[in-house]
Amino acid sequence: MHAELPPRAQLIERYRVSDRLTPRVRVNFIASLDGAATHEGLSGGLNNADDKIVFDTLRLLTDVILVGAGTVRAEGYGGIRLSAEDDAWRVARGLAAQPSLAIVSGRLDLDPGHPVFTNAATRPIVLTHAAAPADRRAALAEVADLIDCGKDAIDPRLMVSGLAARGLPQILCEGGPHLFGDLIEADCVHELCLSLSPVLEGGSAGRISVGATAATRTMELLHVLRAGDMLFLRYARR
Repeated sequence: MHAELPPRAQLIERYRVSDRLTPRVRVNFIASLDGAATHEGLSGGLNNADDKIVFDTLRLLTDVILVGAGTVRAEGYGGIRLSAEDDAWRVARGLAAQPSLAIVSGRLDLDPGHPVFTNAATRPIVLTHAAAPADRRAALAEVADLIDCGKDAIDPRLMVSGLAARGLPQILCEGGPHLFGDLIEADCVHELCLSLSPVLEGGSAGRISVGATAATRTMELLHVLRAGDMLFLRYARR
């Protein structure tokens, strides 16, 4: 039996958050049936058009997109810009026309000339720590707002509170696995939206989260959507 995603308005309702003022970290990932986070090194190798619809819906509903510097480089992030239709939808509901982008980097090994900065719809944010290299800090300050989230290392809890203090409490994390692992360890993950791709990947591809310390967090299933053989799972912390 073939199944399709619900119409966009219903899909938005399925992923809507009723309390937008309370800080909430929603993580979005895709994985193969055997747990691989990538195909040939990229998560994009696992997705399809239906996954893109869910992906765009989650971006539509967020205040800020959170992503690690390594993922920006590996996945070829450019300037994030929602469609004119989504822009109008957000403005009509009292949201900023475009979500902000926050990049996590302790070493600040980012090129100020990267498209993620030069083609951005809004001035990006870089989340770092006070001990980050001063020369790289100065270079990136030309193209982004820097926020220190710790003295010698980045504290995920300070990332969340720092973004909320800027009026960006609804946070959508798009990876990578190390950032997800850090958020789990710090108990900062409120929700996981997982796309389950109908493939067996094999090989040595990593998981969607990687952390130095195991940290078990119990989740509750909120919904399951199906489009063809792809499943879209939404989980929240109990």
